[in-house]
Amino acid sequence: MELEEKPKYGEPRKYDPTFKGPLQNRGCTDIVCCILFIVAILAYFAVGILAWSQGDPRKVIYPTDSRGQFCGHAGTPLEKKPYLFYFNIMKCASPMVLLEFQCPTTQMCVETCPDKFMTLVKAHYSQKDFDYYKNFCKEGVTNKMSAPEILKQGLCPAMLTPSVPFTRRCFPALGQKGGVITVGNFTHFEDGSGKRREAKDLVDGVKNATVVMEARQVVMKIFEDYTQSWYWILLGLVIAMLTSLLFIVLLRFLAGIMVWVMIALVILVIGYGIFHCYMEYAALKGEAGANVTLQELGFQTDFSVYLQIRQTWLAFMIILAIVDVIIILLLIFLRKRICIAIALIREASKAIGHVMSALFFPLFTFFLLAVVIAYWAVTAVFLSTSNQPVYKVFNESVCSHSRENCEPANYSTSPEKAECPDSQCLFAFYGGETAYHKYLIWLQFYNVFLFFWCANFVTALGQMTLAGAFASYYWAFVKPDDIPKCPLFSSLGRSLRYHTGTLAFGSFILSAIQIIRVLLEYLDHKLKGAHNKCTKFLLCCLKCCFWCLEKFIKFLNRNAYIMTAIYGKNFCSAARDAFFLLMRNMIRVAVLDKVTDFLLFLGKLLIVGLVGVFAFFFFSGRVKAFENTAPSLHYYWVPIITVAIGSYLIAHGFFSVYSMCVDTLFLCFLEDLERNDGSPERPYLMPESLQKVLKKKNKNEPAQ
Repeated sequence: MELEEKPKYGEPRKYDPTFKGPLQNRGCTDIVCCILFIVAILAYFAVGILAWSQGDPRKVIYPTDSRGQFCGHAGTPLEKKPYLFYFNIMKCASPMVLLEFQCPTTQMCVETCPDKFMTLVKAHYSQKDFDYYKNFCKEGVTNKMSAPEILKQGLCPAMLTPSVPFTRRCFPALGQKGGVITVGNFTHFEDGSGKRREAKDLVDGVKNATVVMEARQVVMKIFEDYTQSWYWILLGLVIAMLTSLLFIVLLRFLAGIMVWVMIALVILVIGYGIFHCYMEYAALKGEAGANVTLQELGFQTDFSVYLQIRQTWLAFMIILAIVDVIIILLLIFLRKRICIAIALIREASKAIGHVMSALFFPLFTFFLLAVVIAYWAVTAVFLSTSNQPVYKVFNESVCSHSRENCEPANYSTSPEKAECPDSQCLFAFYGGETAYHKYLIWLQFYNVFLFFWCANFVTALGQMTLAGAFASYYWAFVKPDDIPKCPLFSSLGRSLRYHTGTLAFGSFILSAIQIIRVLLEYLDHKLKGAHNKCTKFLLCCLKCCFWCLEKFIKFLNRNAYIMTAIYGKNFCSAARDAFFLLMRNMIRVAVLDKVTDFLLFLGKLLIVGLVGVFAFFFFSGRVKAFENTAPSLHYYWVPIITVAIGSYLIAHGFFSVYSMCVDTLFLCFLEDLERNDGSPERPYLMPESLQKVLKKKNKNEPAQ
């Protein structure tokens, strides 16, 4: 007697007359994961408290002098001295600047930057000039001291050059005259030691001194743009929210029409984008410098420069054309499946109509995510600024103690000073030698990992809550009479009370994969230029594999949460049941579920496109009606990109309700087909619209 072959993807669901939807009698699942998650959260709070007690965000706001004091900080003796002055900016050309981000020269806080050429030797002969010069010297300098004595003790710079403030630092006022570099309109200057130097000698020092400051300057300009345009950005996001809400309401009553209108508008909006890029490309023909390639231009902090070359608009035009062609080809290929997807969307609209509170549930999820992001960001800033000032020996001549740690308070009487008379003990960077500082990098790593875990947990909670509510709708025999009261809040209570461990388990797996991807990106960045083609290929393959794995885990988690919301099983059992159910219906998954996701994605794309085009015309000043209304900005693309990203997140929040509803109804629909056969004893619970599309019908109904 041959053994009966076991089904490859598990046994199909059997008919159960007592099954009425999400089970009410259930127990706690994945308790160990729940305990571990609670312990991790408590430890996360401890890390935050430790970081807040040790950190000092002023370190990233104010420049620091050679004694580690903050220039211009309110409530300190240096409150009225906001600018950092370098005694010898040319020493910033040293490669050590790139390693330690600190010039090997004395730095002090001053009220204003110097605005004239002057040497200490010449200033010493005039009381008026010397009084001006002392503004850029250390305390205790008098005209009774000789110039060589002052320079030997490092109390004053050997020279002053006309400077301008840049990110609260005094840098030489470099310019050009007839193609020759000048400083303060002069091509040469005296360096204070009797030598006559060219202005171009200052260039390397200024470049290295600003290697970190250029990025900060761009950030400051972007911050200023936000302060000038935040209320317009907020208005754009409100418009995106209202547009998304309007689409959802129209989908509720006009699902079929709205889907086809959505498809047509997406193609038209992208088509307009192609036309606009072509017009910009044609308008730049013959313009000076417009034919420069992106490779020749290189990286520019002023991003508006890229919009003045033809190749940028050509690239935009090609990308949009490819996207438009892909969408059109997909629509042609899926034209027969779209009708089935529309029926599923129409049913999802009915479900949302009976659970209207679900539309506003993303606001709760957004709030929790905002709390998680804010906590992570604040903790990261405090952790990164919780180091102590480190002082090192900087010297002019050869010194065996060069770059060693030192104490500025008693350095003048130290053995190091005696051995190296011209050396100085200057602030180098923020660091530390304590156990806390040694493990600081691991605390940052823990902060990032818990950020991923908490963010994924919040997302998972939203998915399970919506799944439980919509499953209650599908399995109700008589709709809406059999739908429980407040299905959304009932589902939220069940998820938190019984399945916190399951949510923590699924989000932990996803977070582990995401943190590995972050480490791979960090490793790739660190090894850039050092690894060969083989290691580069290996890293690329690893990043690709983990990207695919992350997408698969997200898909599996989503369906596992649906099964948990219905049956109350633990994560592994729910994931297995969901996976086997989908594998038993692989064709239907490809035909129905993914086509519906594609249509909903087009809806999000349309909202982003409409709001983005409006924001572009408003902030760029292309429409005369808005010229006097639009704010004056450094980079007009900053609010445009912000509005576009915000619009996508808002649209994603609203459409995620639809997406979760469709996925839940889809799994319930697959189980309905396995549990029931349409007979009077086992009727289908799917709506008539889906029965017609799938050519199914309950046998007690007359044939149509």
